[in-house]
Order: sequence, then structure tokens, then C-alpha cells
Amino acid sequence: MTELPGAIFDAAAPRPRGSQALEGRARAVLRPAIVLLLLMTGLTGIVYPLVIAGIAHTVFPRKAGGSLIMRNGKAVGSRLIGQPFSAAGYFWSRPSATTPQPYNGLGSSGSNLGPLNPALIQAVKARIAALRAADPGNTAPIPVDLVTASASGLDPDISLAAAYYQADRVARARHLSLASVRRLIAAHARYPWLGVLGQPRVNVLELNLALDAMKQPAAVK
Repeated sequence: MTELPGAIFDAAAPRPRGSQALEGRARAVLRPAIVLLLLMTGLTGIVYPLVIAGIAHTVFPRKAGGSLIMRNGKAVGSRLIGQPFSAAGYFWSRPSATTPQPYNGLGSSGSNLGPLNPALIQAVKARIAALRAADPGNTAPIPVDLVTASASGLDPDISLAAAYYQADRVARARHLSLASVRRLIAAHARYPWLGVLGQPRVNVLELNLALDAMKQPAAVK
């Protein structure tokens, strides 16, 4: 068996010039790549967000601050996130499927239950029963958004049909005329942008705050 030259296995042996040239080219490419990565990280991860946030807070301060609703110097909620209401004298929000509690802003999600899922059917039946129990004399069809959760679980609005469905119950609980409650709904109604985008709706929190601000007579004649 022919013995190979020992120089092939000698770590101290000089490397071919081609290998040195390859390492040089690698360093020439790697250095600007690292510099570019750090530069773009600083620009897009720090500078750009700060500039956009600064512009937003200057041009749209309320929206950039979370569209908070203030009362007596305190935030009572946001126009963008729903809240649960269960008292008869308030308009009820659209159901929420977020966990571990409803309207969890840190866990936006839908139920992900299919239309034939028994759990969804039972949940809808329970919501229908609660609405009927709160207003036994109301035999009108229940709007679908009062018994189904939105995809986000945070919907702050209900349809005008859902608001008008609850108007009689709210009026009786607060000793207000039905006409005055319906006028309040109409005053807070929002309609599709440009008549096309969106659906007629009303913000539940704003509507309930407006209810609290109304003067309530002792009884309706």
C-alpha cells in the first residue's frame, strides 16, 4: 500500500491561495451584511415606530391614545373595546367569546365553533333565554348579533336593530318614555361610510353613558 505524503495531514501546512481568497471574500460580504442588519433594525425597529407614533399623537391624539372615553377625568372605557352589561336599564353588548373573561383585550378571539357545533347551539339558546327572561313581553325576532359573538370578541357596537329591540326594556327599567329612548338611539347611530362601507350601528358604551346622563322622571304617565 502506497503511503500518502505526510504534508496532506499536517495542520501547519500552508493553505492553498484559493482558500485564503475565499475567506477574504466571505469577510468582505459578512461585514456589510452585519452593518446593514444593525442599521435597518435601528431604522425600522426604533426610529420609524417613534416617528409614526409621534405623528399619530400629534394629528390624531384621541385615536392614537386608544380612543378612550373619559368621564370626570377618568377613563371609563374605549370606543374600540366592548364591555359587558347585564342590568335591565342598560343596553346589552354583543356576546364575547374571549377567555378567560369576556371582552379580554389581551385575548381577542372568536369561539371558532362551527354553525352545527352543539356548544354553539346551546350558547345561542342560553342567550335567547336570557333576553326573553329580561323582557318577557317582547315577542319580536331577536337580532342575530345579540346572540352570537363577533370574530374578535371585542365588538363595541351593536346593530340598530339590536338597540331598538332592547329599547322597551330599557325604557321601563329607567321610567323613561319609549320615544325618548328611541330618539337617543337615533342620535347616537352611525351609518356606513360613504353609504357603502360598514353597517348601521351604535356604540353600546356611549349609548349607556348617554342614558345615565338623561334626567329620569319618577314615572311615565
